[in-house]
Amino acid sequence: MRGLKWIAATAFALVGGVLLIGCGSRGPSQESGAAQIKTPWGEPDLQGIWTMEFDTPLQRPARFRDKTTLTDQERAELDKQRAALQGRDKRVERGTELDVAGAYSQVFNTVKHTGPRTSLIVDPPDGRIPPLTPEAQSRAAADRAFRMALLQSTDTCKNNTAGCRGGKYDPKPSARRDEIPDRYNVGRMNRHDRPEDGSVGDRCIIGALPDMPTPFGGNFWRIVQTAGGDIAIFYDTGQGQGFRRNIVMNGRPHLPPEIRQFSGDARGRWDGGTLVVDTTNFTPMLDSFGSRENKHLVERFTRTSPTALEYKVTVEDPTVFTRSWTIQMDFTKQSNEKNRIYYEPRCHEGNYAFPSLMLAARIADRDYAAGKGPRPDTKDNATDFVGTEENPFNQ
Repeated sequence: MRGLKWIAATAFALVGGVLLIGCGSRGPSQESGAAQIKTPWGEPDLQGIWTMEFDTPLQRPARFRDKTTLTDQERAELDKQRAALQGRDKRVERGTELDVAGAYSQVFNTVKHTGPRTSLIVDPPDGRIPPLTPEAQSRAAADRAFRMALLQSTDTCKNNTAGCRGGKYDPKPSARRDEIPDRYNVGRMNRHDRPEDGSVGDRCIIGALPDMPTPFGGNFWRIVQTAGGDIAIFYDTGQGQGFRRNIVMNGRPHLPPEIRQFSGDARGRWDGGTLVVDTTNFTPMLDSFGSRENKHLVERFTRTSPTALEYKVTVEDPTVFTRSWTIQMDFTKQSNEKNRIYYEPRCHEGNYAFPSLMLAARIADRDYAAGKGPRPDTKDNATDFVGTEENPFNQ
């Protein structure tokens, strides 16, 4: 069971049984004087603990089309609708796999007030991820077909529930059961024959950039600057999958292309009051919207007031996207005294639970061979789709 993420230095309101988090205002203030906030050695001061205090979807929902911002009334109505959703507290037929998965209840999720913008994506103007290249589409389709083949004999596909939507039920064992994926697996599959069959999240391998909001809170960033040295950012993200990256500020070129890192190779410079970071050399073992080792990020950190930080990141990968695209996230400064950031990542699934998953799979294989249990491939341990009511914001 994963631990709760408690968030301090914010105002809390309990609405319809759901915790809504906010600060009383409707967004970061645009106070003057941000340009005058300097470190003792004269650089723009970005230091402190920062987080996003409002909920904004990555892509603009179709219902909003060309609408980039919401009125206060629209935001209040969306908050009301979202608070009424049961989410992961929804119960279904008792004793089913779907019902048991609901033990991971809504209390583990953080729900924030609706933000003023309709999407985090600010470019393209439609607020949507650009179309994928034919190569990327083909790769995504092949990956999905493989995962659906491993699920084909389960009740998930038999009942056409969310985890197998678009798949096809077939009671026969899949001929692809022992197949090795063409590239490194990052997501869940209905098999635990080897460690790499598990998702990188379950194995606590995290650090994908850009660091996006999750339902489990997190996305607290601590920025630390040093005189004449590099800049460090610690990401307290997800459910304890924290990681740290180092931004080299001395003008050295990027590492050789054969050296790959989970957080990439970051090179920073100052452009007036903005920290510009160019990051390359990502590993193929993490995935961001389909992009892996060819991902290139250009990030811009700008302090817009004593309490506000604007973050923009442009994502480029010509092997995946037909054009570059840009995300903007608005962060609010948090109290250093009232917040605790755990600098040692505390995600323990990879340490304890994941070996147990592999052990359970071997026991299931043994029992079936002895005629004591169901055929292992008929049990779905890859999907978790309790409480998938659509957030009204995303419709």
